[in-house]
Amino acid sequence: MSTPKSTSLEDRTNLISSKLKALYAKSVLPAEKAYRYDYFFESPLLSDVEFDSKPQVLLIGQYSVGKTSFIRYLLGRDFPGQRIGPEPTTDRFTVLINGPEERTIPGNALSVHPDLPFRGLERFGVSFLSRFEGSQVPSSVLRSITLVDTPGILSGEKQRLNRGYDFTKVVMWFAERADLIILLFDAHKLDISDELKQTIDVLQGHEDKIRCILNKADQIDRQSLMRVYGALLWSLGKTMSSPEVARVYVGSFWQEPLKNLDNAELFESEEKDLMRDLAVLPRQSAVRKINELVKRIRKVKALAYIVGYLKSQMPAVMGKEKKQAKLISDLPNVFRTIMKKYGLAPGDFPDLTSFASKLSEIKFSELKPLSSKMIDELDGCLQKAIPQLMEQLPSERDTPETLRAKGGAVDVPVPTLNSKFGKKQVDSANPFGFSQEDEDNYWALQDSSERLLDSFEALGPQGGFLSTQTARDVLVKTGLTKDQLRQIWNLSDIDKDGYFDHHEYVVAMFLCDAVIQKGRPIPSELPISVIPPSKRALLNRQF
Repeated sequence: MSTPKSTSLEDRTNLISSKLKALYAKSVLPAEKAYRYDYFFESPLLSDVEFDSKPQVLLIGQYSVGKTSFIRYLLGRDFPGQRIGPEPTTDRFTVLINGPEERTIPGNALSVHPDLPFRGLERFGVSFLSRFEGSQVPSSVLRSITLVDTPGILSGEKQRLNRGYDFTKVVMWFAERADLIILLFDAHKLDISDELKQTIDVLQGHEDKIRCILNKADQIDRQSLMRVYGALLWSLGKTMSSPEVARVYVGSFWQEPLKNLDNAELFESEEKDLMRDLAVLPRQSAVRKINELVKRIRKVKALAYIVGYLKSQMPAVMGKEKKQAKLISDLPNVFRTIMKKYGLAPGDFPDLTSFASKLSEIKFSELKPLSSKMIDELDGCLQKAIPQLMEQLPSERDTPETLRAKGGAVDVPVPTLNSKFGKKQVDSANPFGFSQEDEDNYWALQDSSERLLDSFEALGPQGGFLSTQTARDVLVKTGLTKDQLRQIWNLSDIDKDGYFDHHEYVVAMFLCDAVIQKGRPIPSELPISVIPPSKRALLNRQF
């Protein structure tokens, strides 16, 4: 059965989400119910709306590290319920969602909303839901992603006792569903409190999602920054179990100008890298959904083997309680036996201490035996169904034709403020542009860029990009041959993402005009003066 073609990223993501839902319901959910995955892993069964949800960004940090200011910077505006100050101001989990009007939504209402993926939070009780709220605000950023602000983490036992809910378990729930997890640190206070360490511990298994921000770095000099950065990496190395060093973005992540311009160039580069990570989240949404389901299936499979093994070791009539106690005490050897027998990875197994505690509260006689049919269904997902889904996503093996069939891009419109870094906006630095002597900033197509801006906007770019199909249609209308258009596309799509931003559109129109109006041959590579200054470094990296 062939898959119908889709011309937008949103359609492609929706198609994959619907297939993942069907796959989960048919092959994974029965095994989760049979072997009580929700009980042993403390992760509720998935609902359809969780497969359809937008990418989520989870922000975590101690109080006064700038989480709420960072969100305000991203949105370019205030939002309902925001609280900013040097003292612990954010005392609740806040989900920022797009909507036609500004309003706050109570946690109890959010948890039962049919179109939002928060029903699973009901398990944490009224005490948590009273400290959970939604902030609805019309925002171009929130059309593509959902932001989750968390309470500022304090040190000391008192706060943990006063919360009224298990903070780390709530964070774990959000982490499992997040596409990106941002840990924020203040350059002036790097101490990692006990509760922050426990919070980072529950993020184990999600290291690929974690990005760190060393915020307020403009308030210290260059030498102090080097020491602080090294101290942060050392602290993270002790706290995070992953052998890989976490990516740390350094800077001042809010709208105010830098207080110290010594490191302005570094901070600008770091901010651009972070914003690029955020901007492409919608493109990666389908891949993330597949990745999370694969991790879940592997855990379900390991659980099925464990439960099946424990059930098979139980006597038929006498001595059940004694045998159960022995198996629990010998659980490390049980795990090793199952791991070796079925060739499973240690990372797929549940936490030993927590699992033993869960086992002690149930009767093994109530456990389900191993079902080879369910195992075959899970293996079929991992070995056949999911690889087929992956083939529908863009990859480096795609030709321009197959890439077009796999959809266009809808990037998040993140902020860019040159003035924040002590610079004038490049386009307004001189009303007559740059001279040819200024090789770094001169662009031969600057006049064309200004002239073609209206026609570019008329094509309906999303997040600053023309979809692959829209850009293709524009080029086809020039009447050039397919081979000529292929060459022009390869030269114009400078960042090789399959889409045209304004500058790439200008380059493409210039090349088409050179062939049609002036009869020039298409060059094998672009002259440096034709390449937009903002993309020259990118082109150098490709070679």
